Amino acid sequence: MRNLKVFFGYLVLIICAFTMLYPFFAMVNLSFAHNADFFNNPGKLFYLNLTLDNYKNLLNDIPVFRYFLNSLFVASVATLGQVVFCTLAGYAFAKMNFKFRDILFLIILITMMVPPQVNIIPLFFMMRELHLINTYWALILPAMFGGFGIFMMRQYFLTFPKELEDASKIDGCNYFQTFFKIVMPLAVPMLITLGIFTFVSTWNSFMWPLIVTNTENLRTLPVGLAIYKGSFRELTQWGELLACATICTIPVMALFIAGKKYFINDILLGGVKE
Repeated sequence: MRNLKVFFGYLVLIICAFTMLYPFFAMVNLSFAHNADFFNNPGKLFYLNLTLDNYKNLLNDIPVFRYFLNSLFVASVATLGQVVFCTLAGYAFAKMNFKFRDILFLIILITMMVPPQVNIIPLFFMMRELHLINTYWALILPAMFGGFGIFMMRQYFLTFPKELEDASKIDGCNYFQTFFKIVMPLAVPMLITLGIFTFVSTWNSFMWPLIVTNTENLRTLPVGLAIYKGSFRELTQWGELLACATICTIPVMALFIAGKKYFINDILLGGVKE
């Protein structure tokens, strides 16, 4: 009876995994298929007549590498800034006593309840007053700070063993030395988790880059893909669109694979050991 339950449990998991992985597999497979196959042989699980024409045509039609480098640069800098600032702020809110600490943290929590679309117009006017429209700074600065990151890091630091901090103070460490020498090395799993969340959200951002950029050399991949799809063409080149979508997923997949052991494992891994 127990073996039967295990069998059906694995069967359900396999079916769920297939339903989630097949769209991604189909996207990659169709990006190498001829455009005629989309309509002549619809619904096939696997197309054998593969070609690189979609990728070649895509590289000739739009500056994909420029879009790719723009997205990679913006997402990387924004992720680095988010990790640094949110970690410092989270540690301060969790471990330091200062005036209006709880009120300030409450304000940060309130900002998490506001839909991002509501902030677009005020942010745009702010960037315009700072003369940052159509610059990399307009793409990076709003993504370097976030209430979610501060909240997540604060909750982690609240669970941090106080005995380690007390031991570092006895050894003569100040707040900064304790933070960089004791706290940060043990918080690596949480830092990587925050970095993955930030990178993915910044990489996939569409509305904000579309609004604050108006030249081709500053466009990110999602914006470039949308403009390419909406361009005036006699027939939509679905193979080329799927080729661009495949390129969009490469950094995100690589980042998750590189940091999956930290992302999946317990966030307290590396704490006090017996």
